[in-house]
Amino acid sequence: MKIAELATRYPPGPGGVERHVREVSVRLVQRGHSVDVFTTDLYREYPWLRLGPEVPRDEVVDGVAVHRLPAWTLPSELHYPFFRGLDKALAAASPELVHAHTYGTNHAAAAARYARKTGRPFVLSAHYHPIWSIEGGWLRHRIRGFYDRQLAAPILASAKRVIVQTHEEERLLRVPGFPIPPVEIVPPGYTPLPAPPEGDRPFARSLGIEGPFLLFVGRLASNKGLLELVDAFTRLAQHDPTATLVLVGEDGGMRPAVERNIAARSLGGRVRITGYVADERLLASAFREARLFVLPSEYEAFGLVLLEALAQGTPAVASRVGGIPEFLEDGKAGRLVPPNEPVGLANAILTLWDDETTRKKFGAYGRDVVVPKYSWERVVDELERIFRDVADGR
Repeated sequence: MKIAELATRYPPGPGGVERHVREVSVRLVQRGHSVDVFTTDLYREYPWLRLGPEVPRDEVVDGVAVHRLPAWTLPSELHYPFFRGLDKALAAASPELVHAHTYGTNHAAAAARYARKTGRPFVLSAHYHPIWSIEGGWLRHRIRGFYDRQLAAPILASAKRVIVQTHEEERLLRVPGFPIPPVEIVPPGYTPLPAPPEGDRPFARSLGIEGPFLLFVGRLASNKGLLELVDAFTRLAQHDPTATLVLVGEDGGMRPAVERNIAARSLGGRVRITGYVADERLLASAFREARLFVLPSEYEAFGLVLLEALAQGTPAVASRVGGIPEFLEDGKAGRLVPPNEPVGLANAILTLWDDETTRKKFGAYGRDVVVPKYSWERVVDELERIFRDVADGR
């Protein structure tokens, strides 16, 4: 089958959806399909940054034909990326099926237009975030509300299938009340990180950390609960003078506020902000060396970074939001806490911090029981079934 995959960004641009599209596309090619990925020339959206000239705008990577089209956006809170020339590029490629990623995007609208003009099916993987979880403040929330009411319904209605990752994502997608095509629940796969470097605590040594550390990995963004995490760490720092909080990830607009909170609480060198860690072996070591991994987000559609921690045998403390409770059961591979409650977050961290026996039990359960359930081969099995069904008109 000749398939077009549509996504705002694609590796080397970082992110969960970006990795998802790559893993799926490569495996579809390995199974004999022809895959064209249509994406933009963006490395990231916040702040807006294009890929460098060293990244070809058209190339074949692992058998996947990748086309990076010029991106442009509306200004300020109206931010909304467009692919310049996407409709023309789709018509020229003439795929038998279009698989668009991420609800509320212009390329989902382009997929709907292509389906309407050609009669060929389009499938939407929603990667859905409810209005209250998106970045940008009240004006962007109102704009998104307008989009949901006025534009989303016909785009969704033209999809032959809508794919979500969890039951909670499906529930949230149905809240606005517009008609939705048949929904398929397909959890994501897990991409193993390479083996950590040999030696004693290479990640900690690289930062000059001698004692145990609490680890967060993700964008420093407004929906990640980072201010509450710093508040919670204040109690841990008082309890254990050797403890350090390490924040790994690119700045998504929150770093100045986080640094102000650190200074206000006189934590100084007790909190390390590393930025993005490009060396995946070192990142794997960070997960393995951490005493606990923490993800205090206001919302996560799934939370793949939790699988990266569990795969290294490290237990997690995470918010009971989005898709997280559907794979991270409280009291089995970690602890779940309400979002935006630093006291509850601190209590969960402190309960596990000195309890090595429970940490080892949780870590082993996550590594040996939870992580093996999430393979990309299983994801592509499900996608092939869905693609065959819609191509055959079922």
